[in-house]
Amino acid sequence: MDNKMMKYCGSIQQMIYVRPVTYREGRAEQMNAVEAKCGDIFFHSALDKALDISDFSYKGMNMTFLAKPGLEGRNHYDTNGEEALRSIMGGLFFTCGLENICAPCTIDGKDYPMHGRMRTTPAEHVGTDIVREGDTYKLIITGEMREAELFGENMVLRRRIESVLGENSITVTDEVENQAFRPEPLMLLYHCNLGYPFLDENCRLYVPSKGVTGREEFSQQYVEEWDRMKAPIDNECEYVYIHDMQSDENLDTMILVANHALNIGLTIEFNQKNLPYFMEWKSLASGDYVLGLEPSNSSVYGKTYHVENDTVHYLKPFEKETNVLKFSVIEGKEMIEEAINKINKIKNKGAKK
Repeated sequence: MDNKMMKYCGSIQQMIYVRPVTYREGRAEQMNAVEAKCGDIFFHSALDKALDISDFSYKGMNMTFLAKPGLEGRNHYDTNGEEALRSIMGGLFFTCGLENICAPCTIDGKDYPMHGRMRTTPAEHVGTDIVREGDTYKLIITGEMREAELFGENMVLRRRIESVLGENSITVTDEVENQAFRPEPLMLLYHCNLGYPFLDENCRLYVPSKGVTGREEFSQQYVEEWDRMKAPIDNECEYVYIHDMQSDENLDTMILVANHALNIGLTIEFNQKNLPYFMEWKSLASGDYVLGLEPSNSSVYGKTYHVENDTVHYLKPFEKETNVLKFSVIEGKEMIEEAINKINKIKNKGAKK
C-alpha cells in the first residue's frame, strides 16, 4: 500500500484501525474488547477472554458462529463443570486449556472444567497499534494471560495478533511458558468456529488426512460425510471426527472451508510440531449450526484419557512453546482451486513418509 492511497483518505482509519470498546448491556455488560478493521476484514478481540476473536467478517459478511446465549462477558458459572456450555460463545476461535480440554473431569479430587480456564482469563499488559512498514500497514494486538493457583500451576500465555492491510488474514502467535518450579501439564486446543451466512449446505471441508474416524458410533455411521455440510436439521445430534492429519516436511499443514456458491473460502495454516492432533466438530442442528475445526496438542478424549495412558504433555520449569496460526479469507474459483491443490500436495507428501 503506497502513498497514493493517502490521497483518497482523510484518515488511515478509513482503511485500518484498532480501538478499545466496552459493552454496555445484557450478558456482555462491562466486557472489554478491541474492535479492529483491516481492509475487508473486521473483528473483535475479547480482552476479558484471553484475546480470543469473538467474531469475524469479510466484506460485511459474518463468517463465524455465535452460540444461543450471544455475546457475553465473564460469569460465575464459566468454569463450573458442564455449566460451561452456557458461556461458550464460539467466535473465530476460543482458547481451550491449559490444564484441560474437552469434557470436564475430576482427578485426585481436583476439578478440571470443560475446555479449561484459559478461555475466560482476562488479558494483562494489553497493547494495540497500527504501524507502517515500508509500503504496508499492519494492525497489532498484544497481551498476556496467566493461569495460576496458590501452591499450583503458574502458566503464562503471551499472544500477538497481526493483520496486514490488503492480505485479508489474521496471524495469531502464542508463546506458552511454565513459570512454576516444577513440570506442568499443558493441554491446548484452538476451537475455531464457522457459521452462517458463510457456512451453509454449499460448504465443503478440505483436510489433508489419510484417515478419519468418528468419536462415537453415531459419528462413525456418517464418517463418509465428514467433509460436507447439509441444510439445518431440527434436533440433530452433533458429530465429532478425529483426523489422522498430514503435514509437509516442515510439519506445516493447512485446512480449507470453501463455500462453492459464494466462491469464498477460509484457510487455517499451522505447524503440527506442538499441535499434532486435529478434530472436527460438526453440528447440523437447527439453531446450533456450526463447523468447529480444532488443532490441538491433546486428544478429544480429554485429560482422563491422557492420564490413564501416561501421555500427558508437560512443560519443564520455565520451558516455552510457540504456536502460529494463520486465518486467511480467499475469494474466487482460482484461489480456492490453488488452496485445494496445496492441501492435496500436503496429503500426498504425508502418504509417502
